[in-house]
Amino acid sequence: MKEDFLHYVWKYQKFNSEELHTENGESITVIDVGLHNTNSGPDFFNALLTIDNQVWAGNVEIHSNSSDWYVHQHERDSAYDTVILHVVWVYDAEVFRKNNTAIPTLVLKPIVPEGILSRYHNLFSKKQKWIPCENEFNRQGDFMLNNWLERLFLERLEYKTIQIDLELKSLNNHWEALFFKLLCKNFGLKVNGDSFLSVAQSFDFSIVQKCQQSQHNMESLLLGQAGLLDGNKADGYYNSLQKKYCYLRRKFGLKNENVIAAKYFRLRPVNFPTIRLSQLATLYSTKKQLFSEIISLKELEDYYLFFKVGASPYWDTHFNFGVTSVRRRKVLTKKFVDLLLINTIIPLNYCYAKKIGKDVSEELIQLASQIPREENSIVKKFNDLRPIAFFAYQSQAVLELKTNYCDKRRCVDCAIGNAILKG
Repeated sequence: MKEDFLHYVWKYQKFNSEELHTENGESITVIDVGLHNTNSGPDFFNALLTIDNQVWAGNVEIHSNSSDWYVHQHERDSAYDTVILHVVWVYDAEVFRKNNTAIPTLVLKPIVPEGILSRYHNLFSKKQKWIPCENEFNRQGDFMLNNWLERLFLERLEYKTIQIDLELKSLNNHWEALFFKLLCKNFGLKVNGDSFLSVAQSFDFSIVQKCQQSQHNMESLLLGQAGLLDGNKADGYYNSLQKKYCYLRRKFGLKNENVIAAKYFRLRPVNFPTIRLSQLATLYSTKKQLFSEIISLKELEDYYLFFKVGASPYWDTHFNFGVTSVRRRKVLTKKFVDLLLINTIIPLNYCYAKKIGKDVSEELIQLASQIPREENSIVKKFNDLRPIAFFAYQSQAVLELKTNYCDKRRCVDCAIGNAILKG
């Protein structure tokens, strides 16, 4: 029996609570189950009980078998001296504190209803399933699902905030430098994200500020650091960028030995690193304080207008150096901006708001509910089970659900799993 299920049973009192007794026959009344502790120490803090009409305040520890107390060596840990009740599935050993006083034990197995046990075993059956509840998923209520998806979306933002905050600290709380790094990574998308990030990490942001007065300088900097200006080509624009990059490299002492090589394989031409880096260079040469500007935007159309930039004119007839193509202006599409919003702007906005003590949860949910969902295998499979993800906040939510709940079988921590267990 999994302990997380026993935590669920205790937390929500999913047992016959009439005439509760310890293994030694003492009567128990649960006044307060306590605060669930997910860190080290007893499982529930500050519980309030009566045992044989004596009121007790303290902690509750939960195990599958009572002998697990000794397996985990709690008898040696003073943190467990305040345990007032030991809750177990199977009683196979009497348990004592460090001072040799016996700890009252409540055995759950005889008092948990068969229906809950049956639903629990079905949920955690060994049968191969994409998610544990796939047979019951389409039977759940809309209200519960919609509320859970909103919570999951915010939970995903919280996780991303931790990562962003660590990066911010490494940059001495320089928000503009942080935004540049995040943008670089996401301009590279999945294929070249790590490559573009390594470009951003190869020089100090102050060099961007010195080069962004000129689109040509910015493009030379980014393409040169990415290693895309190495070698010789019979192309005038290539040679002008290479010449400018050689100057910048000498001036700023640039090095790019640790930059990850960009890939072209299986990329649509509009996503070639040459195009994306040129578009990024245009963005930084036309807007000088990107973070300050982006953090003030509210409406989706304002974001689309902000990112309405294209690659330099050379790329209108090229996807790579020296190879001409049909003339086409290489501008950032709304679909690409949507990805920037989902993966960069919204998480960054959430993190910044937390830093200044502002709650923008509803505002960001509203924004993400105007952006179409992402298309990937996880979103598709959830929608095959039941149409559930239509917008970005929902597709982000089901990604969180799959990776941090379903894959880890955290069903008792999930609103859907809880609904199934309740029956």
